[in-house]
Amino acid sequence: MLAGARDTLAATAVAVASSVVVAAPVAALTWDIDAAALPYAAASALLELVYFFALAAAYARSDMSLVYPVARGSAPVLVLLAALALGRVPTATEAAGVAVVAAGVVLVRGRAAPDARGLALGLGIAALIAGYTVVDNGGIEHAGPIAYLEIELVPVALVGLLAVPRERVRAAFGPAPVAAGIAGFAAYALVLAALDRAPAAPVAAVRETSVVIAVALAAAFLHERVTAARAAGAVAVVGGVALLSL
Repeated sequence: MLAGARDTLAATAVAVASSVVVAAPVAALTWDIDAAALPYAAASALLELVYFFALAAAYARSDMSLVYPVARGSAPVLVLLAALALGRVPTATEAAGVAVVAAGVVLVRGRAAPDARGLALGLGIAALIAGYTVVDNGGIEHAGPIAYLEIELVPVALVGLLAVPRERVRAAFGPAPVAAGIAGFAAYALVLAALDRAPAAPVAAVRETSVVIAVALAAAFLHERVTAARAAGAVAVVGGVALLSL
């Protein structure tokens, strides 16, 4: 929905603001948050703010079928690399997972007229996803998922609305970005609920199956040219993340 918008930045601002407004009554009724969660929520809000601006820029400049698999598939790899930098030795399965994800990213990027800017944006977004996922994995121990996500996204929504001119926000307002915002909030609330019940790696692996779905949707609804190699790359990214989860 966001990738198909005329003004992706304004549509993203509408989506985030809509999600915060719609979720507010539910967050109030299910309010469960300790003071210990606030530093995590603040750090994650900063990362998510940069993430939303980067995502809008990426969708405005590159194919979703490139940006989405690179961003989502590379994030678990970056989490593993961060662990390696801290002295953790990877298992053979984890090393294989990194190799398969890397191969998938190469296939998704393609050889004909490769989009270096799209690849760079995707990797930058992956770093942001890895960052806020690690932060939220700690924060969710001190809060319920809906209340935590609500306080996390309120500042993101406010900055987004202030950063985009009002006329662009009004022009972008419509059913699609509102629906995208609600769906995005619900999806990540479920991720937070899962992180509260299971280790981060398998949660991330299941979540990244959306890579294949996104590539299929990009071909069907955005009419992007998805080659067999790019589709195979998306499948490889998911397979690599699954290996990392083991």
